[in-house]
Amino acid sequence: MDKRKILMIDTDTAGDDCTALLLALRWPGVEVKAITTVAGNIPLSLCTRNALTTLETAERPDVPVYPGAVKPLMRGLFTAEHVHGHDGMGGSNFPEPSLRPREEHAANAIVRLINEHPGEIEMIAQAPLTNLALAYSLDPSIAGKLKHMWVMGGANNYIGNDSPAAEFNFLVDPEAAHIVVHAGFNLTMVGWDVCHRQPVMAEEHLRLIEAMDTEFARFYLKVLRTNMERGLKQHGYRRLSHPDTLTVAMAIDNRVMARSNRFYIDVEHKSELTKGYSLVDQNNILKKEPNAEVCLEADLELFREMVFSLMKQR
Repeated sequence: MDKRKILMIDTDTAGDDCTALLLALRWPGVEVKAITTVAGNIPLSLCTRNALTTLETAERPDVPVYPGAVKPLMRGLFTAEHVHGHDGMGGSNFPEPSLRPREEHAANAIVRLINEHPGEIEMIAQAPLTNLALAYSLDPSIAGKLKHMWVMGGANNYIGNDSPAAEFNFLVDPEAAHIVVHAGFNLTMVGWDVCHRQPVMAEEHLRLIEAMDTEFARFYLKVLRTNMERGLKQHGYRRLSHPDTLTVAMAIDNRVMARSNRFYIDVEHKSELTKGYSLVDQNNILKKEPNAEVCLEADLELFREMVFSLMKQR
């Protein structure tokens, strides 16, 4: 594990996104340079508010938040309150945060910060990729200046979660996803399949967090409440897939990505039937140069240790 990580996080802040932010904000040796927000799970104003609430919970008022795109590049926005609650925080109705966002648009902030710190910043994109596509259109040179791009999105030849073919983040803005995967970033894709084949957090793990009864544990259980209730209805027990927090954990400690390989990937953006589908050419049938590292397996025990360690902090 690198001793020093400089991260930027692009988020549609709801539920798991909040836990992901909390992990990055509180982990030793990690500097969060900025948080950028984008419409996705919920409308942009709520995404921004929830990011600010998470900063206050983490006691990190120093980290700036830059609001970005209110809708996908070429489509109308659809959201996922049924997964995250009407406020994106499990219906917790947190009070209005005292912190305020910056006025600079997220895409401009991304371009500026990457150019100010070439080769130093790792971006974690745990939302529709609209802000990143806009930033790239403003300055294509950022693709070669960003140290690493971690994308929580897509699925490796696996079922979707919001359509039969596509994972939510790629489905919301498939044009943006298509642009980003072909932009030339040093990109790792952490797909929906990695965190869905088995519960990342199952009932026994959630009970351990409940027993901790710390401030962070209570925050965690509140913001993920709607998601846990959904798991109970679908599977008969509470379970969480944690795609965003898992991706942040991999960026912080690369050992969490237990197995990966480089493949050519693409995103379908023309077909209405399969829009957002992420093609991963594992058998090299297309004979194209790999453009991404694809996570194949996560070390879930190490991941849980990191989350439990976070929950015990306060």
